[in-house]
Amino acid sequence: MSELPLPPASRQLGTSAIAVSPIAWGMWRLAEDGRTVAQAAKLVHAALDAGITFLDTADIYGFDGSGGFGDAEALLGEVLAAETGLRERMVLATKGGILPPLPYDQSADYLKKAIEASLRRLKVDSVDLWQIHRPDILAHPQEVARVLDDAVASGKIRTLGVSNFTTAQTAALNHFLGNKLVSTQPEISPLRITCFENGELDQAMMLGLTPLAWSPLGGGRLAAPETACDKAVAAALDSVAEAQGVSRTVAAYSWLMAHPAGIIPIIGSQNAARIAEGAAALTVRWTRTDWYAVLVAARGVPLP
Repeated sequence: MSELPLPPASRQLGTSAIAVSPIAWGMWRLAEDGRTVAQAAKLVHAALDAGITFLDTADIYGFDGSGGFGDAEALLGEVLAAETGLRERMVLATKGGILPPLPYDQSADYLKKAIEASLRRLKVDSVDLWQIHRPDILAHPQEVARVLDDAVASGKIRTLGVSNFTTAQTAALNHFLGNKLVSTQPEISPLRITCFENGELDQAMMLGLTPLAWSPLGGGRLAAPETACDKAVAAALDSVAEAQGVSRTVAAYSWLMAHPAGIIPIIGSQNAARIAEGAAALTVRWTRTDWYAVLVAARGVPLP
């Protein structure tokens, strides 16, 4: 039975010289529930102590429809300011380009302001990865590329990525960039397998982009499957999880990590124990038979 290799202890972020953990922690709910700086710091430490050094946030995180824009970045900034040594222990990523109440804005003027505002909230001089959160179809990629290249040249950003871009949008922006993209962040999970078949992961491998998977647990549906498809995928994951003594959650992360594109799942939990649990995904071994069983369950029909 053909076994897939275990994920490495660290990965390169795209074609850059930046080494990242093979699993990341995302902070889209960091500023919820009145979380204090001390409570947020405990979560940051839970990730770092578990070897999860890749931390991902965004300027829109914390926005509730009327307020809170930038709150997650600001809270993390307070954590970093209170404990200056933390910044050196992490690879820090953030995103921008969404401007409430407008859908998206990647005009040159706004992008410059968004980058500066994120740095101020995070209380840092630069971020390791800055990503356009969602594509603005009214922005010419050459104009966007010019702003991003300038930000890299000025030392405010080390590397560049995109999130929720189509393959054509990714290729167009990358064409105009002097500092080529190193990452792409689509939604990928055992319940959302579009990327496996629409060319996004193939493009990532071709361009040397690291795929960062948001919502790797299907927005919580894997924890409480309801549809026949959800239940079939959960059962296929459970078969491997039970055999190897891990949770379904860990099995789901590891299933993504087994793909040759080097997918990095982003843990969305704001619970210290669940964040730390994710590190166990590095120990789960998949066979091709078991891996494809999950894929077939997600497709709902046999492979051709």
